[in-house]
Amino acid sequence: QVQLVESGGGLVQPGGSLRLSCVASGIIFSSLAMSWYRQAPGKQRELVASIATGGSTSYADSVKGRFTISRDNAKNTVYLQMNGLKPEDTAVYFCKAKNDYNYWGQGTQVTVSS
Repeated sequence: QVQLVESGGGLVQPGGSLRLSCVASGIIFSSLAMSWYRQAPGKQRELVASIATGGSTSYADSVKGRFTISRDNAKNTVYLQMNGLKPEDTAVYFCKAKNDYNYWGQGTQVTVSS
């Protein structure tokens, strides 16, 4: 059974940093393309960042230069380092794993507020 468990969310002031983690189990992690999505209240879920099996990355324009996605295949974990957080980054953040199927985690809340 494939499971994705996110952690690392919380409340942070504008300009602050958080690092999200997503641990995968029940599947060969190195074979997965991994992504982070977010969904703010009343808005559609949007792609934030992706990392391919080979390590190439891509980012939404809104987070370029502030967020960094990385993976540690030995730990079955994908990370999202978020710096320079803004109130508009407030959302539930989800990780997604993809091979022939898509698998989603349960999400972790990130709130950016003073």
